[in-house]
Amino acid sequence: MATDRLKRMLEPGSLAVVAPPGAATGPLLEALAAEGYGGRRFIIGRSVPGFEPVVALDDLPEPVDLVIAPVDSAAETIAAAGRRGCAGVLVVNGDRRDAPVLAEGARKAGVRLLGPDSMGLVAPRLHLNASFAPFVPGAGSLALVAQSNSIAAGILAWAARREVGFSGVVTLGAAADVDLADALDHFGQDGRTRAILLALDEVEDAARFLSSARAAARLKPVLVLKAWQPSIRNGGLTHAGLIVTSDRAHDAAFHRAGLLRVNDLDELFAAAETLGRSRQLVGGRLAIVSNGAGLAALAAGRLRQLGGRLALRGTDAAEAGQEAIVEVATAQDYAKTITALLADGGVDAVLAVHAPHRLAAAEACAEAVVTAAQEAGRGKLVLAAWIGGDEAVGARFAAAGLPSFATGAEAVVGFQHLLRHARLQTELMATPPAAGEVPPPDLAQARAIVARALAEERDWLDAGEVSALLAIYGVPELKPVLATDVEAALVVARPFLSSGRPVALKIVSPDIVHKSDVGGVALDLATEAAIREAAQRMLARVAQERPGARITGLAVQPMAQRAKARELIVGFATDPCFGPVVVFGRGGTAAELIDDSHAALPPLDLGLAERLIARTRVSRVLAAYRDVPAAKLEAVAAAIVAVGQMAVDLPEIRELDLNPLLADETGVIAVDARIMLERRPEQRRRPAIRPYPAAWARAMALRGGRTFDVRPIRPDDEGAIAEMLKKVTPEDLRLRFFAPVKAFSHAFLAHLTQLDYARAMAFVALDEAGEVAGVVRLHADIAHEEAEYAILLRSDMKGLGLGWSLMTLIIDWARAEGLKVIRSQVLAENTRMLALCRQLGFDIANDPDDTAIRVVTLPVEPV
Repeated sequence: MATDRLKRMLEPGSLAVVAPPGAATGPLLEALAAEGYGGRRFIIGRSVPGFEPVVALDDLPEPVDLVIAPVDSAAETIAAAGRRGCAGVLVVNGDRRDAPVLAEGARKAGVRLLGPDSMGLVAPRLHLNASFAPFVPGAGSLALVAQSNSIAAGILAWAARREVGFSGVVTLGAAADVDLADALDHFGQDGRTRAILLALDEVEDAARFLSSARAAARLKPVLVLKAWQPSIRNGGLTHAGLIVTSDRAHDAAFHRAGLLRVNDLDELFAAAETLGRSRQLVGGRLAIVSNGAGLAALAAGRLRQLGGRLALRGTDAAEAGQEAIVEVATAQDYAKTITALLADGGVDAVLAVHAPHRLAAAEACAEAVVTAAQEAGRGKLVLAAWIGGDEAVGARFAAAGLPSFATGAEAVVGFQHLLRHARLQTELMATPPAAGEVPPPDLAQARAIVARALAEERDWLDAGEVSALLAIYGVPELKPVLATDVEAALVVARPFLSSGRPVALKIVSPDIVHKSDVGGVALDLATEAAIREAAQRMLARVAQERPGARITGLAVQPMAQRAKARELIVGFATDPCFGPVVVFGRGGTAAELIDDSHAALPPLDLGLAERLIARTRVSRVLAAYRDVPAAKLEAVAAAIVAVGQMAVDLPEIRELDLNPLLADETGVIAVDARIMLERRPEQRRRPAIRPYPAAWARAMALRGGRTFDVRPIRPDDEGAIAEMLKKVTPEDLRLRFFAPVKAFSHAFLAHLTQLDYARAMAFVALDEAGEVAGVVRLHADIAHEEAEYAILLRSDMKGLGLGWSLMTLIIDWARAEGLKVIRSQVLAENTRMLALCRQLGFDIANDPDDTAIRVVTLPVEPV
């Protein structure tokens, strides 16, 4: 399989170098010979001490795991490597324009390809340096994946100075075959890797990248170094389009996948130091111990600047409630104080800071910190910042597993990244609130509205079409009424004016996006004379400033009359890489200039929407203050979810704005809405995250007249799955999980219900009472070729044919996904399951490693 070949390539037990005369492989050969690599090494094209000479790859005495070749002979090398059964080829130099041809050659040859234009790879555990890197790290728990050779070299230089070890280093170069997703999958599954450093230039395949990134981030921290490029915009014409820059889209993608973004090497190193050596934090209250009050104050100031929290003493009655900043003088003081702080219930972590001083030798104080941390156990984190500390001090902290830094400010930055990672993990595992039984939108009607406008070659939906779409998706709107001229506008306005309600008047033109820019909006018009005057004034100004603009008419809206409502913006715009990106923030005519907005990738649920709201400053004024009641947050969240669903359902929409969306204690209402279409099919983008596969929902009628509703599992099914498991007998649980099971944690249930539908599927069968009667799941391997199934029925649901029906459905899903093989392990004593497998055509064999287990395998016929 492709994943097996990738693992062999990145952790090679043998290698061969193609080095014809004149090839610039000298430094690489020196590196391969110098590091003590223990596998067999072959060379083609010359004679080099330490390498076994071979005339050609076809003459290798055995297939090797890694072949290294210059670009000039890469195509021939790839073909020969495939013939000889080698796993992968590394092309260490060359023009990136060669990538497509080499990728096609690798695909045909059945080998993995790293490069071209790659600096190489390093496997420290194997003492292998197959790269041009001058600094070679020792073995450790960090993995480095880089698109940029120069950034990779810089990171390795830092690591060498700090004696930071790596589990592996891969520079992707042009990434003709092995790409970001492959590397994330490899190191995500690697048991020796504790954290992954990702140096990123650009993402080519957003869907693959996010699927792999999310899988890796659920297992270990993933840090992303990406240069900040705030000026790169996506050509947006709405407020949402102007807000969604390339950086906003990347931030939204990283956040959704659980990745930690850093902006420069200093930040990367600080984060790597904590995340590579520390366990996940349980809280963010930091105490500071220092042999100088000034140093402690600097560290505390940086902590406050970053939004962190100083710990307050909680257990000592004399100091309870005081900030935990302690000045010490000697090594004994460090030991005593740190021990006391680690035992304090108000402290989650301790930062020890030290500056050179004759009364407090650096080595002795460092040893005291290490001893205190080790004696306290691993319940709480200890960080160290030794100003001017030498390599011996840093090595002592590293050996004890304590993160250490050059300054207290750097330590605080690293600590905050550890907190960010803990919060991201909590978000990734959070169970969303139940959405309730909201009727699905009439997708056929929504698509018909868009299709009609596209057939007329229009870029914008008109006001009536926008209102119709918002109604379909349940977004409340202050519906405008289109009038063809001033007199028609007066007719529309009279019922409102007679009831004492003023109106708003807006110019309607497909050529004017931002109406306020040309005076095209007039508010609080309470008389017919005011309406007439406003209409004449705006028409005259438009004629002067936009003489070529087509005027469709005038829109009349009753004023919202919500004096204490907050102005918000909800919308989405399409990013070339990540597809639709939903934005939320403070609204109004200057929404993009206020810069109080955050972005998220659809699809969204209520939990994700609520967390998007919480990341903005405007969320604070949505809460109650003074005499202003709290806005109805669930209504705001529902509007965000609805907009995200439009982005999923209607890829023909390029941009959508609800601005302003007014929110108060009664709910939300859209005052102004615009929808821009993308007429060019090749420019339309699907969401980078696969949405909920609702099309797979169906009803199943089984023998005995029992009917079940079957649908793909949702994250909010966690509670229902927990209830189902209570109705499964201990014996049935043992047969399913291969061991007795007494309790199921939130993390376990979240793993069962929160699926990446690009990699896995689970179907739940609901009985007449709406309770879960059975679940079947299938999880594909990284290469999306093979998948492992599992099935569990409620113990009172056996004998109805439900197991057969669910298994047939999951096989159909595997076939639709293009999977080649379904397999699983079944206890030999589980005769009922083995009988079902035989009926479905599975091959049944003994597990070579365990006589109590049978391996069942089913080849999946293509559609």
